[in-house]
Amino acid sequence: MQSLKFDRTNGNVPKKIAGEDHISGLMLYTDTLPSGFSESERIKAISQIETAEKLGITADAEAWSTRLLHYHLSEIFRINPGISLYVGIFAKPKATNTYAEVKKMQNFAGGKLRQIGIWEGDVELAADNLTALQGVASTLEGQDMPLGILYAPKITTVTSLPTNLAGDKERVWVVIGQAGSSTSATLYDDDANQTAKASVSGLGVVLGLVSLASVHEAISWIEKFPTGVDVPAFGDGTLLTDLDRTVVESLDAARYLFFVTYAGLAGSYMNDSHTMDDATSDYAYIENVRTMDKAVRGIRTYLLPKLGGNVYIDKSTGQLQTHSVEYLQTTAQKALEDMEKAGELSGYVVEIDPDQDVLSSSEIEIVIRQVGVGVVRRMTVKIGFAESV
Repeated sequence: MQSLKFDRTNGNVPKKIAGEDHISGLMLYTDTLPSGFSESERIKAISQIETAEKLGITADAEAWSTRLLHYHLSEIFRINPGISLYVGIFAKPKATNTYAEVKKMQNFAGGKLRQIGIWEGDVELAADNLTALQGVASTLEGQDMPLGILYAPKITTVTSLPTNLAGDKERVWVVIGQAGSSTSATLYDDDANQTAKASVSGLGVVLGLVSLASVHEAISWIEKFPTGVDVPAFGDGTLLTDLDRTVVESLDAARYLFFVTYAGLAGSYMNDSHTMDDATSDYAYIENVRTMDKAVRGIRTYLLPKLGGNVYIDKSTGQLQTHSVEYLQTTAQKALEDMEKAGELSGYVVEIDPDQDVLSSSEIEIVIRQVGVGVVRRMTVKIGFAESV
């Protein structure tokens, strides 16, 4: 009997996400390069795990660092299949690390990286490294290419981590958590890792979450961002369940990022979305930094072409003419209008004082105030019995 059969195959077509908020980078320092990388080609755009495997990044690679990279990439694509990702593999620094490779990554991506993850799980967490990372990020911000840095250092003893490193480092986000089961646990206990006993880290999970979240969303949103990590642990292999609650709370107060569980709720979640800035700062949380970065990038896109253009002065008052003020206000707020429509801002106002001496200074000052989107971090429920309601 005649027949026509269809065998449906998986073409592994990469998912597409609108906008550029998901464009990310992943870096690690190792002296072993996968087959698809070379001394002259250390950065690759990788859109799916199959692409990584074709470049020699496989789960059964001989080098431990390559297996580690495959694990993190697998976690990233599990969390966010639509991520646009650049992967950089660099030689271990012979002296103090300046993290200049972050600039190379950003330049390679054409300035489009919004966040980058750096695995340095064989290097002990140190204040100087965090300061250096913030310095690199500040330089890129000054060059109109702002990004945030997820940093995964070595955690030798989680209970001995310093609790005073936060402050003035809003672009550095330190990951101390890792998965305590499955591939992560296997890598941590691997014979090839026994000498260095490097932290595996949950960097891939966290980078996936940040790239997946809209800029105003906290990655700790329980309903929306489960981690998929079955057994939360820390970079020294200590399980979350083995730590006293007081210790966990002190790590959270120190503004580290790790995985937590909640009684009566399956799965694990991020403890919060801390940056290494002061807790009272406007940029104490990742979503605040990302929202402001998006606003600045958007405003710059619309205002930059206006440089060198003309504005008109009222001949009687010497002030800027009304139509010139309104034109610049409308131009400056276009990006903010789009963000408000997308729910990324609660509101905004753009103000230009017409009483500015542009004829002599050739400069116009624009004041923009934004109202952000709130994040519910605590709820208080008062409950009790009553004779009637």
